[in-house]
Amino acid sequence: MVIVSACLAGFCCRYDGKSNRDERVVDLVRSGRALPVCPEQLGGLATPRNCCEIRIQGGSRRVINSEGQDVTGAFERGALEVAKLAEIYGIRCALLQERSPSCGVNRVYDGTFSGKLIPGKGITAGLLEEKGVILFTPGEMDELVRYLTGK
Repeated sequence: MVIVSACLAGFCCRYDGKSNRDERVVDLVRSGRALPVCPEQLGGLATPRNCCEIRIQGGSRRVINSEGQDVTGAFERGALEVAKLAEIYGIRCALLQERSPSCGVNRVYDGTFSGKLIPGKGITAGLLEEKGVILFTPGEMDELVRYLTGK
């Protein structure tokens, strides 16, 4: 089984209330091979919500929304909940939406709300990786399928 960003499975849980539906992910969920999660919602944030980005402040990573509010706590709570689900279900891999301050695997927005991407991981992606979960992006779907099937 694989954890997947719920927005990829068609859930309208993005910050703007939309989804990033990917039929391949929907098929994984329908077949019982994927568990959809939205770390932001699990952390207590509403949908829709203000856009959020990771900002490095004084050597620490903070998640700031477009109104300037620090919402790091909600992102950390959501990440912990996703990590608990991975542990309970024995899940060793995750398919996460790139660029998200929660789920970004390789790149996230730089915290200036200018659309600039920088190398880095979202809060949930980073925690899952620390726990030994292998991370995939939608662009790596073929690699994920090979991992799941052992082929």
